Amino acid sequence: MDAIGSNYAVQDVEQIMSDTRAQARIFTLAPGQNIPWHHHSEVTDYYFVLRGRLMVKMRTPDKVCELQAGDRHQIEPGTPHLLCNPGAIDCEFLLLQGGGKYDWIKLDG
Repeated sequence: MDAIGSNYAVQDVEQIMSDTRAQARIFTLAPGQNIPWHHHSEVTDYYFVLRGRLMVKMRTPDKVCELQAGDRHQIEPGTPHLLCNPGAIDCEFLLLQGGGKYDWIKLDG
């Protein structure tokens, strides 16, 4: 099953909670799937890897974080980033977002 996000498709997205200033979702990325380059104006992203591997690529400065089950990572508002599953099994992660109004601004690859 493909869950559709903002201009991208992933294996699954489960909405845990959502209000005007925060949301929580569990994402599942199949091997090789990605969430393309984007940023958020106000919200901070908090990633908690539950299963598999998650690669977080950032710009300005260029940085790559490879996370595995039990790892967490935070991305501040305005930081361009891309997420992908570099592993051979599904990657499942909890995404908490908050601190302001949610937006998803696509960037060129």
